[in-house]
Amino acid sequence: MPRQLGELEDAVMTRVWQWNRPVTVREVLEDLQKERSIAYTTVMTVMDNLHQKGWVRREVEGRAYRYTAVSTRAAYSAALMNEAWSTSDNPAAALVAFFGMMSAEQREALEDAMRVVQRTDPVADTAPAPPAAPAEGAESPEGPGR
Repeated sequence: MPRQLGELEDAVMTRVWQWNRPVTVREVLEDLQKERSIAYTTVMTVMDNLHQKGWVRREVEGRAYRYTAVSTRAAYSAALMNEAWSTSDNPAAALVAFFGMMSAEQREALEDAMRVVQRTDPVADTAPAPPAAPAEGAESPEGPGR
């Protein structure tokens, strides 16, 4: 389970995730400098730490590295939510409280996600279908009127 990213790690990973391509320290630095004063060596250290922690992979290109995200922000968020939920002493109550904090849009997204999971759930795919009710006016297999 990944631990939550620190503030600067998250700022770097946000760019790596958003750009969705191999990035250099220089590119991340230049974008971060639009918001804050930060040194090249600081960004380089953060990206090296993210590599050591398994968040990004890197490949040498000339004298620099190009960094690529190992997983998506969605997977990271899901892992954090799962960790928080699974460490609760009352998981059901934690879910109820969490759902209570959701906006209408978030609840709609949750419902959409549940429909996707239900469609791809192998257990649901193998469960026997309930017997169909006979159509109105149709005869029962045992004959008319039975």
